[in-house]
Amino acid sequence: MDPVIVVGAGPVGLTLSLALARHGVPSVVLDEGPGKDEQRLARTVVLREDTAALTERLAHTSFDGVGARWAGWRSMRRRQEMRTLTFGEPGESLSAPLHIPQHALTGALREAVAQERLIKVAVDSRLDAIEEDGAGLTAHTRGPKGTWWRGSYLVGCDGPRSTVRKLLDIRFPGRTAVERHAVAALRTELPWPGQALLHRSPPWRTSGPAGPEIVGRPLADGVWRLDWLLPPRSDLVTPDVLVTRIRETLAGWCEGSTPPYELLDTGVHTVHHRLARRWRVGRAFLAGDAAHLLGALGTQGLDEGLRDADNLAWKLALTWHEGPHPAPAALLDSYQAERRAVVAARLRAADQALPALRGGKGAKGLRAYVPGGARNHDALLTEGHLGLGPLGAPGTYTDSPLAPPPTESQVEVGTVPGAPVDDVRVTAPDGSFVRLRDRLGMSRLLVVLVAPGTGVWERKHWMSAGLMPRLSEAVDALPHEAELLVAESYPAAPAHAVLLIRPDGHLVTALSGVRPAELYEAARAALGGSAPDGEPMETAAGTGTAKTAKAGGPA
Repeated sequence: MDPVIVVGAGPVGLTLSLALARHGVPSVVLDEGPGKDEQRLARTVVLREDTAALTERLAHTSFDGVGARWAGWRSMRRRQEMRTLTFGEPGESLSAPLHIPQHALTGALREAVAQERLIKVAVDSRLDAIEEDGAGLTAHTRGPKGTWWRGSYLVGCDGPRSTVRKLLDIRFPGRTAVERHAVAALRTELPWPGQALLHRSPPWRTSGPAGPEIVGRPLADGVWRLDWLLPPRSDLVTPDVLVTRIRETLAGWCEGSTPPYELLDTGVHTVHHRLARRWRVGRAFLAGDAAHLLGALGTQGLDEGLRDADNLAWKLALTWHEGPHPAPAALLDSYQAERRAVVAARLRAADQALPALRGGKGAKGLRAYVPGGARNHDALLTEGHLGLGPLGAPGTYTDSPLAPPPTESQVEVGTVPGAPVDDVRVTAPDGSFVRLRDRLGMSRLLVVLVAPGTGVWERKHWMSAGLMPRLSEAVDALPHEAELLVAESYPAAPAHAVLLIRPDGHLVTALSGVRPAELYEAARAALGGSAPDGEPMETAAGTGTAKTAKAGGPA
């Protein structure tokens, strides 16, 4: 089959192409730029533990030293400390987020792409037309030489002003300038090394563009990113005003004396909230900022974009490898059903909380959503910044069309069906001990048996004992390739529980013991169910077709 065309070479597009390659699928990345990224320390991203691990796994590198994993979180209101949190190691209940300059993240992904034989990058290639037929689609780019590209599928990862979205005539409704922040990146020493800080209503605040909230986030090498929430309809932030705010803030945090600092970068960050009406038209898809914009109250839009890529990659891969025998239409349809629902819920939570947290019209009527005054408001903001609760926690695909119906043999574990699994230690087929997360993203299902005590014996001693022979036969009989792993324990899981996990790390089901028929049916449901022989994917209701679209001018 033809490669997948990925439009856009930002973090989401590069992550998608690397994820496809890990699944054995070739791709062409259309980069409208020269293949280099401007270094901006005032433009950073905060990634949760699982999305940070995803990018590190795909880039074959560690971001330690390039980014910073916070030691803790501190929140204050006026002069009062509201809460202090200490982060544990990766895999613990409260793991440290990764804070990294976006150019460093993109650069590492670019380096990995350059080493990947299944990925071709075309720089200075701006999309201006898409044509779809029954066997695939063709994309035209303009540049030094106009080029037609043939692909099996196309994914628009080309940002907020997405050309793909415009060519597909997909509406992008939402709210403009929900929040605005003045941003400065500087090198200095603060009293809380390694700890991020949220400070609401600082006591030194004067009139002007400082706003009611300041966030300080540490980066590597003694660098900090500071964000000042700007009042609505405030004036432009001039360099002199920003320097005044920097000195005022540092002095307020350092007992009245401004410490030495080196100003490295500045900017203004404007947050928009938008959600594309559709994320799929025939063989074309949207992902990342092309599909959604969010970021108010500390939430991270890029984190969601990386989840889009992880969700879509394995579904495209399974369909791509099927070749002339297409996978069920429900599999690709589920991308929009799962991801759009999660982002829509995140946007609703933020839009409901904003008036109560920031004041303004409708605030009084929404006190029921954010009750309890300043302390509860602080808790909600903390959740947004740290990827917890309704504002930030990873989405759960509980109502996914790929979810199997519940059965009597289903057992409760520490992960609800549809949620990302915990990263526990498991025994691999070769007998080595690995992290569960390291086995994800290779176009196969994972089956994990929870068997206390197996960690002290070599695999060869228990592979032929107890439940293992029957479970191994059941795994071999599944409708798609699966890998059998063994864990000594899993949070809240009883002994001999069997977990079925999707390639993107979301739990399908947990069963009590070996249940071959139920395991098979759960796997079949997770793959989209069975389609009649010869039924093409594009006949699924509501998917539409991209047909032919051309750009009328620059996007």
